[in-house]
Amino acid sequence: MNKLEQLINWFDGKNKVLVALSGGVDSALVAYASYRSLGHLAIAVTADYKTLAQEELNSAKKICSEIGIQHIITEYNELDNPDFVKNDKDRCFHCRTQLATHLIELSKNYANSIIVDGTNLDDLGEYRPGIVALRENGVRSPLVEIGLTKTEVRDFAKEVGLSVYDRPSNSCLASRIPWGHKVTAEKLARIEKGENIVKHLLGAKQVRVRDLGKDARIEIGQNELYLLADLQKISILTERLKDLGFESVLIDQDGYRPGKLNVIAD
Repeated sequence: MNKLEQLINWFDGKNKVLVALSGGVDSALVAYASYRSLGHLAIAVTADYKTLAQEELNSAKKICSEIGIQHIITEYNELDNPDFVKNDKDRCFHCRTQLATHLIELSKNYANSIIVDGTNLDDLGEYRPGIVALRENGVRSPLVEIGLTKTEVRDFAKEVGLSVYDRPSNSCLASRIPWGHKVTAEKLARIEKGENIVKHLLGAKQVRVRDLGKDARIEIGQNELYLLADLQKISILTERLKDLGFESVLIDQDGYRPGKLNVIAD
């Protein structure tokens, strides 16, 4: 029995299951496996908490359409949470605590369903306070329990025909703002617009626009750095980001890697 079969069998005998579906490949594979095992007893839930890019929400909807699983979108505003807005090193803990609270309330309407997420084995090696918050609230991670790495998740997602199998990893828009800088709706809006500009203009798939206050720092995937060689497009990109309110634009020549912004500002 391979790990995909183990993942599907993980759900056998469960009653109802709510899958916290982000729009990425990890939770997509979990949703697929739950639906294969449980059919209509498996339900995908996406939280539209106002720091989620529209692109992620659209991806979540597409995933559920491909799988055939019922999809619920629960809405709330993280910017109403002062612990989240102050943006200290525990921002993700506060975010995921709030998410878990909403999922738990929702589960009560579905026979106290168990709640699962898309955390994979590789995630445990990074600084992820949000994972701690979910564990403390009883959310389980089938990918971790089976022992699936990110590479294995992508391979199995491709095997079963999920279109997101090669989708770059993403995170909420607030992760583009350095710790210690307040999260605001205005910052989130210009980050999302800025990333869409970079994607459309350069053709990059892995994109971060870091909001450093007056400055924007652009990161793209390390396998896409050749796209930075088009100086004409970089000039156009700089002007368009300045139109969003940034005074200057910095291009990170080393490319994107997770956790680059995990610093507390003075």
